[in-house]
Parts: sequence; C-alpha cells; structure tokens
Amino acid sequence: MSPVCMYADWRILFSLKSTVCTGNSGTEKSVTEYDITEDLVRRRAEHNNCEIFSLEEISLHQQEIEKLEYLDKWCRHLKILYLQNNLIPKIENVGKLKKLEYLNVALNNIERIENLEGCEELRKLDLTANFIGELSSIEALKHNIHLKELFLVGNPCTEFEGYRQFVVATLHQLKCLDSKQIERSERIQALQNYPEVKQKIREQEQAYLLKRAREKEEAQRRMQKRMDKKQKQMESKLGFDRPDSLQEKEKHQTEREEEQESWRTVEDDEDKRFWEEPTPYTPESRLETHRYMEEKRRAKENVRESKKKEKPLWTLVTAEGKVLNVNAPKLHFSLKDDEENNQIILDLAVYRHLDTSLLDIDVQPTYVRVMVKGKPFQLVLPEEVKPDSSSAKRSQTTGHLVISMPKAKDIILPQQKVATSVKHSDCNTLQKNAGRSRQVEKLEVDPSKYSFPDITKIIQEKEQIGLGPIKLQPEKTTETKNSYVDFENNEGVPPLI
Repeated sequence: MSPVCMYADWRILFSLKSTVCTGNSGTEKSVTEYDITEDLVRRRAEHNNCEIFSLEEISLHQQEIEKLEYLDKWCRHLKILYLQNNLIPKIENVGKLKKLEYLNVALNNIERIENLEGCEELRKLDLTANFIGELSSIEALKHNIHLKELFLVGNPCTEFEGYRQFVVATLHQLKCLDSKQIERSERIQALQNYPEVKQKIREQEQAYLLKRAREKEEAQRRMQKRMDKKQKQMESKLGFDRPDSLQEKEKHQTEREEEQESWRTVEDDEDKRFWEEPTPYTPESRLETHRYMEEKRRAKENVRESKKKEKPLWTLVTAEGKVLNVNAPKLHFSLKDDEENNQIILDLAVYRHLDTSLLDIDVQPTYVRVMVKGKPFQLVLPEEVKPDSSSAKRSQTTGHLVISMPKAKDIILPQQKVATSVKHSDCNTLQKNAGRSRQVEKLEVDPSKYSFPDITKIIQEKEQIGLGPIKLQPEKTTETKNSYVDFENNEGVPPLI
C-alpha cells in the first residue's frame, strides 16, 4: 500500500486518535506545551514516586510532542521509552541514554534514522508507521551491536524493491525484522546480492527524495493559501477590507450582520471540505491536520468563554442608589442585634469545606456584602455600623462565617451604684452591727427585760418522795424563794393554783 494513496480515511483516523489523546490527558494544552516538560515527565513517573533521576521506564505516548529533548539530562537511567503516536520529526537528544534497551517511536513524523549511536544497550527499536524513505540511514545502527529487533512496517522504504535483503545484509546483528525471524540462509543470500540491491535502493531513494521535495512545496503552498484565506476572513470581520469602512460604518452595518450570520455556514462547509478533500499522507499533512484540529478546539473554547462572560451581572444597587438584599449563593443566615455589646452580628452558614480564600467580605455603614465563590450575598443593615471596627471569624467545626459589626451610635446605659443608693437608716444599722461585732456578746438572764412569760417555770417541779427507812430519808429543806423586789403579798387575793 503506497503512503501517497491514503486519502481522507487517514485524517479521520488521526482525528479519532487525537480526540482520545485529548481525553486521556485531561488538560488544556497551549502551543508551548507540545514539547517535553519536567511536569509532564513527573506526572508520568507516578510509579516511581514522581522521581525522574532514577526512572527506568516512562510512557509519553499520545502527548502531541513535537520535539524530543531533555530526557537525556533528566532520566539518564532509562531502559524503556515509549513515544508512539506523537508529532516527533527527528530522533535526537537520546544519545546519552546508555542503558536504553527499548525505544518505541511508532506513529511519528520521523524521516531518517540517526543519533542512536550512543545507545549502547539498545536491543529493540520500533519505527512503525513513520515516513522513513532514506533506507540507507539504517547504516547508523551498525554501532548498536546489541540490536536484535527492528520494526519498519508502514514506512515508505518498505515499498522499495530489495528492502528486506538490504536491511538483513546491512545489520548483521539483527535477529528479527518486522516480526519475522531472519534465517541464516536468508542472510547468506542477502550478502551475496548486496552490491546489486544497494544500487537499486540508492536509485529508489533518489526518486523518493525528489517526490518528497515536491510534496513539501505543495504543502507549503497549501498552508500559505490557507493562511491568506484566514487573514482575509479576519480582516472582513474587523471591517478593514474596505478603506472607507470607518466613514461608512452605518451604511455597511447591515452587510456585516448578514455576513456574521453566514460565517457559521461557511465554516461548516469549510470543515466538511477539509475532511473530505483527498490529501497524501505526509508529515506536513499530518501536522496540518493537527493544527487544524487545535484551531477548532480553541475556537470552541473561546466561544464557551465568551458565553460565560456574557452572563448578566448581579444587580446589587439600583440606578437610584438603593441597596438591594441579594442571596445568590442561597445560604442560610441569621441577623442578631446584640444590645449588651451594642453591635450587630451576622451568622452566615457558609459551606463547611469551602476554602476561606474564596470568600470576600465588604462591610459598609448601611450594608454588608460577602462574595462566596463569585456569588454575592448582600444584606441591608437595620442601623449604621462602624466598618473599621468590624471583625469576621469563621468556625472550624461548622464553617459558619460570623461578622461582628459595632453600631455607629453609642448607647449610654445607666449604671447602678450600690454605695450611693443605701438609705440613712440602713447606714445607722450597719454602724450598730459593726459596733456590736466589736463587743463580746453576753446572754441576758434578767427576766424583767422580757415581756413574755418564762416557759421554763410553767410546770412546777414535783417534790421528791423519800424511799427506804425514815431515818435514811433525806431531810426536807424548805427553800425560801427570793421574792421580787416589786412584789407585794395581798392576802385578799386567792393564790394561783
């Protein structure tokens, strides 16, 4: 199958592969990200704890890499390197990988085998589906004495007459070519016919190089035509294609609007024509397809970003200057009037796991505004507050945001003084009590000082009745009770029983 006869089908295949690549990477690439970067290598070295200096195997396939570099400086101990399905045009910067045993650069834009002399331990080389037309460049592999397997399937050189014989006779160390073992008899026969086969290969190489020169010129012309067309479209959109566009802006406004409506249809037709147009399979057409797909992807991203920017802004203050209450993030909140501390407290139920850096607080004398991930929460305050003295805290357990806003008007509350409110009589009582506390308290036993009867004398004591012999009984003694000084015995009054 001739590589020149492959038309729109290869473009569809390349589109699918590039789509898969974009999906796997999960990141948006810019023009500067098509080379090998340290961040890319570290992300691909997860199996080695992201350490690249001791890395022995790495896979950089489907990364849209356009230049092979830095690996010989960062990963000196590499043994296996996968670089298939990229846009690498040349083998370079791998000569210092002395321990490299397997190199896979299939599905790239390589046209020549070179710069592999320093890979002393190279045992397997995969160059499948590249653009190698200089078959004589395989002579550079003679220095790789440990090379056992070589894959050149899908390259233009495989269409040359005597291709396999030339490779077998040139590389004596090879054991397998294009997944087919090299027999001893095949090698002997190839060595016998080597001069004639080598001459035929040289002639076919010259013809192929001439054809490649024409393909490069055609690709350059097609690219220039496409760029001119694109520039013309951009000028027409900006209105610079007419010298009097600034003076006749109103006159051509209607025409521009009609053109804008037809641009989308034209772009769709151009996209359909691009994918259906027969194109030879060359490194230039492959790179052109990649550029075209990247341009379309960026255009879609720009449209998506413009739609995001076109979202209406939140109305926080009316044209008359009235501040509105807005709760765009739809958060629960409570507003408390703390009269004891003369302040207003706002408790906003912010998401618990939301990073504090995504919060922006603005306290004004009449309202408070909190931006939560770009969404405004605005609340009009019942009284004026002091923005400079306000403070905000956030709970580490619930995530709530608490804003304390001191009121602008200070309220003087009356303070009760205990010392000044005591009555004069109470002062005298306190002084008496203090004087009594200094004296020794004694028990009053004078019954004349009491106005109530002595309850201890209510019940009379019974006389003791003697027991035992009369002689042994104690004598009765009549105690004369001491009468009161004021007592007068009146015989006419019967005695109290």
